[in-house]
Amino acid sequence: MRRGRPAVPPLLLLLLLLLLAGPRPGGAAPRDPSEECQQQPPLARRATSWIVGGHEAPEGAWPWVVSLQVLRGGVRFIHLCGGVLLSRKAVLTAGHCVEGRRNPCFWRAVLGLHNLHRHGPHTAKRRIRRILVHSEFKSETFENDVAVFELSSAVQSSLHIQPICLPPAPLQPQLENGSDCYVSGWGRTAEKGKISPVLKEARVEILPPSLCNSSEGYAGLMDHRVLCAGAWAGGTDTCQGDSGGPLVCYHPDRYYLIGIASFGVGCGRPKYPGIYVRLSQYRTWIKTKLKLTSRTPKPTGTTLTLLLTVAHTVLTQTF
Repeated sequence: MRRGRPAVPPLLLLLLLLLLAGPRPGGAAPRDPSEECQQQPPLARRATSWIVGGHEAPEGAWPWVVSLQVLRGGVRFIHLCGGVLLSRKAVLTAGHCVEGRRNPCFWRAVLGLHNLHRHGPHTAKRRIRRILVHSEFKSETFENDVAVFELSSAVQSSLHIQPICLPPAPLQPQLENGSDCYVSGWGRTAEKGKISPVLKEARVEILPPSLCNSSEGYAGLMDHRVLCAGAWAGGTDTCQGDSGGPLVCYHPDRYYLIGIASFGVGCGRPKYPGIYVRLSQYRTWIKTKLKLTSRTPKPTGTTLTLLLTVAHTVLTQTF
């Protein structure tokens, strides 16, 4: 009786599928990450409370807010900065957050989080593949204070984890002159206070640059690449630990990201509202980084060699 050829082992089939699944030249273009934003409405309605001067946010109210945590003493992660989810694999934050800490091995991102000390069933943790800081970031002046963290793997969107939308260019001026805007984060609740264990929220007003930049305020330190938001009389502001967190505005039926927390003089002081990176000035930079993070990494030469070696060994033993 003639023998049939032995079946191809499942391991070999898996290896071949991995090789075939890799990206090929001329393949389909990756999906635009901006299409993924806010596909479901947030669990909570718009905040009505006034971080410094803020109140605890309802769970799930701000599903794009991320806690960026750094490894301390090689033992535990602690919250250092806020971030905002732009796509399933990319988190935007402030460039100054990673000053002196650019090694991605020391960072993690925690998403879908409400209480820093209690990770619930909706929480997702990701290590960081790489950190992309604006090439012209200046730590002395906070110019170009933006960075993107690429997550080690994509997160699944849910009611508690969703990317935020970036506004279309024509809508940006209207949002930047609006008053229906909000900040959120785990930063200090007073200038010399402690980090908040729970996510806080506050409603803020976008203030005219002429007012914030006046001799009574920042006295010309602001330029066209930043926004000023908070309360001129003080009392409502972001603080240490909120850096990199989102400034979002509501119009007409969804939230749009217009800024991220950058710097300020103290926290909640009169005539010194918070300063935020004006993201309309970084649209091209952000889109370029989002495309980078959305690409599936091609197998390296070492990976291909290893796969082919294993495949050859299995074939030799089988046939």
